[in-house]
Amino acid sequence: MFSLQFVGRKAMDIISMNVVIVGGGKVGRKLVKDFNNEGENIVLIDIKNSVCERVEESYDVRCVNGIGTNLETLNEAEVRKADLFIAVTENDEYNALCAVMAKKLGAERCVARVRNRVYFKQLDFMRSALGIDLIVNPEYATASEISRILRFPAAINAETFAKGRVELIEFNIGDDNSLCDKALYEIYKKYKIKVLICAVQRGSEVYIPNGDFIIRKGDKLHITASHRDLTLFMREIGVIQKKVKSAILIGGGRISFYLAKLLLESGMQVKIIESNMERCQELAEYLPKVDIVYGDGTDKNVLSEEGIDRVDSLVALTGIDEENMIISMYAKTRDVDKIVTKVNRISFADLMDDSGVYSIVTPKNITADIIIRYARAMKSAKETEIVTLYRIVNNQAEALEFIVNKESELTSKSLSQIKIKKNVLIAAILHNNKMFVPDGNSRISVGDTVVVVTTQHLTTLSDILE
Repeated sequence: MFSLQFVGRKAMDIISMNVVIVGGGKVGRKLVKDFNNEGENIVLIDIKNSVCERVEESYDVRCVNGIGTNLETLNEAEVRKADLFIAVTENDEYNALCAVMAKKLGAERCVARVRNRVYFKQLDFMRSALGIDLIVNPEYATASEISRILRFPAAINAETFAKGRVELIEFNIGDDNSLCDKALYEIYKKYKIKVLICAVQRGSEVYIPNGDFIIRKGDKLHITASHRDLTLFMREIGVIQKKVKSAILIGGGRISFYLAKLLLESGMQVKIIESNMERCQELAEYLPKVDIVYGDGTDKNVLSEEGIDRVDSLVALTGIDEENMIISMYAKTRDVDKIVTKVNRISFADLMDDSGVYSIVTPKNITADIIIRYARAMKSAKETEIVTLYRIVNNQAEALEFIVNKESELTSKSLSQIKIKKNVLIAAILHNNKMFVPDGNSRISVGDTVVVVTTQHLTTLSDILE
């Protein structure tokens, strides 16, 4: 099922997958771009010829102009040879039917984007009954990410590894931060807390730092540790970890629906401001414990009346990027502690300052990253397995979680005795269900979970070796 392909590295080192994608919309094009960068063999199916032409002009992919539920189209796309088939059009039923047909034709793994709330309740049944290997709900995935961000309010973004035992947060260094102008070895020596600064963004540059690296004002740090140690570290450096207890969500769409449920489960008070009366009535029916307000969330008088000056967090989730940005900027003037902004065009994020007040979420990127992580896990070599992959530092670096399944050079020596590639850092090791930040004396054992941060492309843990 796999084929070899030259993509700027040795062919013997690369196993390329045959990937068929149905739907050339925002998510489909993002997947084409990502898989193209991964060196995969890609075929895009789209009903619009203009979409096919644009994609073929931009990327080294083959396009088939047609309908994804048409046998002739699927055969032309050679779905029978597909290692991974992905249906990400706007129509749930169409995506599911495409995936079922592809599976019957011989595709090894099938992924479908399904957004309907009714279907969301029966995903396990759909997977087993229809044979779809992965079903992605973009709105629920986005809500889950926002929920993680609100759980760690000092962070711009937050991810978890090893079933929640390892946290990776993005944190902005302000003018008065005690870490400014300090070398990493000084920071570790002073605070003696088991955290690791594993990546730093300074302007457009990304660094995988060593102990001599000096932190500067305006840097964005990516820090990994256990939740307990991260919380302790933030308190020690003077960043107040005020727990988010209340949230105003602007816009009553699907993301708000899922997010409100998640926040309620964590004990937060939640208010949704929605400008469509019919949608308000629907939300009130399904979310009786949420305060549903009919009003214009872009109106500062409405926001004032609904308590923007008293709320811990605000999440801007309307369908218009510009509105979300304006709402978020106004919330900042009202000293809201935590602000999350949804944008569909990631270029808009650059228009917002780097204060660290705003956390930006982009549903198409979240959806694509989930599918890419799944594909990476499929490709993993036998001795190791990629469990999780997150793109960090504006997609310029990756944080990967591996499980070590067999003995190798990595398990035979301490880390100080192993030659590791430049711009690769082992950020955390989970051994016997205990997480620790490694040093030169640490060893990796079979059964361990290992988190690696890097600016290089890795598909197996062995790739970290020189």
